Amino acid sequence: MTHTRKRIVAGNWKMNCSRTEAIRLASAIVTMYDAIDNVELLICIPQIHLADISKLLINTGVLLGAQDAHWEDKGAYTGEISASMLTDYLVSHLLVGHSERREMFADDNQRVAKKFAAALKNNLKPILCVGETLQQREQGATFEIIKSQCQAVIDEVGIGAFANSYMAYEPVWAIGTGMTATPQQAQEVHAEIRSWLAQQDESIAARLPILYGGSMNAENAESLLVQPDIDGGLIGGASLKVEDFLKIYSAAG
Repeated sequence: MTHTRKRIVAGNWKMNCSRTEAIRLASAIVTMYDAIDNVELLICIPQIHLADISKLLINTGVLLGAQDAHWEDKGAYTGEISASMLTDYLVSHLLVGHSERREMFADDNQRVAKKFAAALKNNLKPILCVGETLQQREQGATFEIIKSQCQAVIDEVGIGAFANSYMAYEPVWAIGTGMTATPQQAQEVHAEIRSWLAQQDESIAARLPILYGGSMNAENAESLLVQPDIDGGLIGGASLKVEDFLKIYSAAG
């Protein structure tokens, strides 16, 4: 099957792996990775492992991402890391506004928009994470929530900024809960995001890769990835298991 948009399977390791485990996992991915045309493979790893893993990934085709960054380039922000620091470690992508950052670390829409802008300023490709909680879905507010999350970024950097970025729809109620949106539910939201963006810029909306990030795994990946508006996956738990992660990557081809 040929896909018009670039596809990407991104692993989010979250706060997992000791140094030894991280090196072992990345080495196994590199060894077993078999590149597929037009499908990128990305791992977003804890910042403390970037120096080790960036060396392992040189010339392998596997891309390196970070899970978060501050919106300023430098300053008195104890414990933070800036987007400009990440570029020293061959980081090419940055997760922005992951639901866990929004829920646990007070990353509101405005702060997420500033992080998105900082990524672009430092030539990192932002992956903007959007999505609703179970309560919001039950109230029928799914799309209002997603629209406000997207609008904050557009207000900050303009619709044109999406020409060099990605989006990931992650229904918060389906992360780490074992619940997954059905392929139809996921496709419906992806299509709605695309059509709303198309009202502002058709060509950018048509080209924007939108990943699905709600408990995609080796079993359900194929049924999700055949949907016309699902362009890849943002993978949590399954990205820590090499065979599963690469099976999802194969399903995207």
